[in-house]
Amino acid sequence: MNLPSRPWRVVLLEDHADTRAYFEASIDQRVELQLVASFDALTPAMQWFDSHQADIFLTDLDLPDGSGLTILRKVAACQPHCDMLVISMFGDEDHVVASIEAGAVGYVQKDASDADIAQVLLDVKQGASPISPMVARGLLTRLKSMRSMAGPAGQTMLPGKIALTAREKELLELLARGYAYAEIAQRCGITHHTVQSHIKNIYSKLAVNSRGEAVFEASRWGLIDPIGIQH
Repeated sequence: MNLPSRPWRVVLLEDHADTRAYFEASIDQRVELQLVASFDALTPAMQWFDSHQADIFLTDLDLPDGSGLTILRKVAACQPHCDMLVISMFGDEDHVVASIEAGAVGYVQKDASDADIAQVLLDVKQGASPISPMVARGLLTRLKSMRSMAGPAGQTMLPGKIALTAREKELLELLARGYAYAEIAQRCGITHHTVQSHIKNIYSKLAVNSRGEAVFEASRWGLIDPIGIQH
C-alpha cells in the first residue's frame, strides 16, 4: 500500500476506557495514522468537529450523552471527505442500516472482530467498506428477497427509471466485495480516474454519498447478489 503524503488524521469516540486505550495504542503504532483527538462522550466530540478537520472518524453508537448517529450525520454534512466507521456492540439490522444512512462506510461489532483496528482504518482509506460477517449475513439475508428491475441494453433500472450501465453494475459488485479503487482499476483494465468517475456517477444515480450507502442501496434494489459478497 502506498503511504499517504501525510498521516491520515483519526478521531476516536469511545466511552469505555479500556476499549478506547486499546484503539489508541493500535492507531499510534502505524506511521500512516495520526490520532488527533480521542473522546469519551458525544458533546466534546461534536464541538471539536466545529473547528477541526479529520480524515477518519471511528465511533461507538451507545454513548453516555447521546447516540453516535447524531455525530455521524454532522460529520457527513460538514466533512464529506471524512470516512466514518462504526464499532459497536449492537449488531441488529436497524442500527446497521441507520449507521449507513447516516454516512458510515463500515460497521464492525466489538465482540465479533479481533482484527487490528488500525489496519481496518487503512483499508477504509483504500476503498474498503468493512462489515462484520455476522452483521453482513443478517443484513444481506434481509435484502436478498428484493428484486431488481431489468432494463434494456444491459442496463438495470431503478425506481424513477434511473439506469445503471453494465460497467457501473460491475464496479458496484467489486465495490461491495471490498476491492479498493486501485484494485478495481487493475481488474477492469481502466484507470484509477475512470473508476472514480464511474463511482461518482453511481453515487449520483443512487442518491447516496458514501460507499456504504451505495452498497446498501444496490443490495436493497437487487443490483448486486448478496450471496456473492465476500466477508
